[in-house]
Amino acid sequence: MPNVMDTLRARGFIKQTVYEEELYELLGKESVPFYIGFDPTADSLHVGHFMQLVAMKHMQDAGHRPIILIGGGTAMVGDPSGRTDMRSMMTKETIAHHVECFKMQMARFLRFEGENAAIIVNNADWLLGLNYVDFLRDVGVHFSVNKMLTAECFKTRMERGLSFLEFNYMLMQAYDFLVLHREYGCSLELGGDDQWSNILAGADLIRRKEHKPAYAMTFQLLTTSEGKKMGKTQKGAVWLDENKTSPYEFYQYWRNTADDDVEKCFKLLTFVPLEEIGELCAHRDERMNAAKDRLAFELTKTVHGEEKARKAQAEARAAFGAGEGDLPEVTVSKECATVMQALVESGLCKSNGEARRLIEQGGVCVNGERAESFGQPVPQGEFTLYKGKKVRVKVIRA
Repeated sequence: MPNVMDTLRARGFIKQTVYEEELYELLGKESVPFYIGFDPTADSLHVGHFMQLVAMKHMQDAGHRPIILIGGGTAMVGDPSGRTDMRSMMTKETIAHHVECFKMQMARFLRFEGENAAIIVNNADWLLGLNYVDFLRDVGVHFSVNKMLTAECFKTRMERGLSFLEFNYMLMQAYDFLVLHREYGCSLELGGDDQWSNILAGADLIRRKEHKPAYAMTFQLLTTSEGKKMGKTQKGAVWLDENKTSPYEFYQYWRNTADDDVEKCFKLLTFVPLEEIGELCAHRDERMNAAKDRLAFELTKTVHGEEKARKAQAEARAAFGAGEGDLPEVTVSKECATVMQALVESGLCKSNGEARRLIEQGGVCVNGERAESFGQPVPQGEFTLYKGKKVRVKVIRA
């Protein structure tokens, strides 16, 4: 089998590594326990998490053992990385509920039995019972405040104020790596590139305290060609839980991927061979629609299963005039009161400006009747929304 670093690099995952040549050699000759941390800040994983799960599967398929660390303890503090404000703190009960939700979702993507089976651990098990003075003497002594303040995750918060609570986060994450190294022989931490400072701190702590090799590797963040984070809609995040983002909405999100982002999404989020991806994305014309359809199907199948993926595909094709099938259903908020709001919340239009122009051009109908103004109220119950002659959906207010 090829070295997994070659696979990850060819598909565009790798952003930064430390002791790269040493790590490459290690991954090529033996099974390496590795971990990625997930903070349970919601009751579902989202698209950003999914990219991490795909990377873990590549690693597991190459013979390495995944350790999924759920941040039940660090979530009590909150990660300042990528934030301009302080995260709201959650109760232990809320975190415990989120942890259980994560476990159920992750079990659909990784193997938890057999050779190099994945395991799930919760850092609350060792963080919540720590003696603070002992922790400072054992771990804190190895950290330079001057060096910590140069870390990107802290620099972005300095102007608005960084709490001492958050300042401890790097130490806690580094300590997680140390615990996993001692308990499971874990020698590699993976994560998004916004975690580079925290991950590097853990590898450095192991080398200082244990005098043994430890490695760090970060991945590109899932962004569009314009540099914006993917996985966000007008209604919020694109979730893996079908009760928060339906299979149809999930499918449509990827079906609407910009042409310039299709190849990147194929490489990072699917297991379609690179040669086939190259063929699918070779042409920047109407043939790109077939690539988008395949991308949406592959991702929906992976997350929701083949049956629901085929149903979502049939609904989308029916709604956009590409075949027969049941009219797709989309859910909008109870506060959705106007035609313009319905167009945006349903995903038929990407912005209020686009919705306004479409209505002014006479291209929108509600229950078969043309919408006369963007402020026109929508029916209280279910209704059918038309965009042009072919695109139509059943809208449900909930």
